[in-house]
Amino acid sequence: MTAPVAVSLVVTDLDGTFWLTDDHVPEATLAAVARLDELGIPLLVATGRRLTSTRGPLDRFGLAPAAVVLNGALGVELATGTRFHRAPYPTEQAVAVLEACRSVGCDPVVYLDHPDLDACISATPTTHPGHVAGFGTAVRTADLARVVAEESVLGFSMIGVPFPAAEAAVAAIDGVAETHVDRSIDYPGTASFTAAPRGQSKWDGVLAFCAHRGLDPTRVLALADGPNDLELLDGAAVRLVPEVSHPAARERADHVIAPPADGGWAEVLDHLGPVS
Repeated sequence: MTAPVAVSLVVTDLDGTFWLTDDHVPEATLAAVARLDELGIPLLVATGRRLTSTRGPLDRFGLAPAAVVLNGALGVELATGTRFHRAPYPTEQAVAVLEACRSVGCDPVVYLDHPDLDACISATPTTHPGHVAGFGTAVRTADLARVVAEESVLGFSMIGVPFPAAEAAVAAIDGVAETHVDRSIDYPGTASFTAAPRGQSKWDGVLAFCAHRGLDPTRVLALADGPNDLELLDGAAVRLVPEVSHPAARERADHVIAPPADGGWAEVLDHLGPVS
């Protein structure tokens, strides 16, 4: 029988894992986060969200952990703003993704590592109006062809769009980038599409964080639920997956936990292995 892993790091996805919606985190979950801190076990967020939409909701609950955002493109210590990981698109790959999306009539959101902006959009973006509104002043209308040719591009997305539009974009991109399509949590009945640089995943950011903090990457516990979490789950030594998850994530689960709305995330405390 294999001995339990003494966990050195807890990594968590947000949407569908840590919370159901970002306006509510159960007290049991917050208490579990506090307990991890008492035990000296770092917490790392790994999400497809952009930096601002990751930092803001966590801050409302008094949390500022390190975070890997945009599916592994950027790693930031939220408390200080220090970057520990940055992996933008090669220019030719970013250009190819935009051209592929436009070939099927889609104008995606283009994410940047920029001091004043999270993203750029065209005058007619293929994303839900609520998604655009959520950027506030952190988005700018621009010539996307120029942006992908000249700026440091971290990712692409279309949120709250019909599934056929998202699936057409995936087919057009055809392996040029890492694409993911899942159900939209914010806009039921629609799809969320993301495209990250080819070969990139959340696990890249986890490895960078382990190197940054001097942690053992073979002792990672991961909590996640989506198709963009598969490499993260594959890399982790202990894998916790909520009851309602993507089938491929469920297949990788060592343990299935209760839904995030019920505080299932707090079950992490039961799977830390020997704690000094």
